[in-house]
Amino acid sequence: MDLFEQVSADIKTAMLAKEQAKTETLRGIKKEFLEAKTAKDGGDFTEEKAIKILQKMVKQRKEAADIYKAQGREDLYKREMEEVGYITPYLPQALSHEEIEAAIKKVVAQVGATSVKDMGKVMGIVSKELAGKAEGKTISEIVKTLLGS
Repeated sequence: MDLFEQVSADIKTAMLAKEQAKTETLRGIKKEFLEAKTAKDGGDFTEEKAIKILQKMVKQRKEAADIYKAQGREDLYKREMEEVGYITPYLPQALSHEEIEAAIKKVVAQVGATSVKDMGKVMGIVSKELAGKAEGKTISEIVKTLLGS
């Protein structure tokens, strides 16, 4: 079952269980998927596109949650984090810090990167390899550390 079908099935389950917050979040996911499917420049709707959409949604909610927390709006912070909890099960299992570092070291060796000047080369390859498995911010921080910021 692909992600679109899985989300559609989970919407029905959440509706029957009368889980309003989960239903709304899943409907939001489905809406984003449908928009991507029907976009003129969208082409084929693949699992990779679906994962990118989900990652974007998680990132948006985490950023909003951080803002709410900084403003002392605990109620809104909890709501955003609750939505993150509903979205993340559809994402591939995230890699650990050590696994990300090992993958980056392998690419650094392949490319022959020696300084921060080579960061662009390394980031391009690593970002594609770890797409959906690690956040870009985390990858960037590890690359900077390994190349000696």
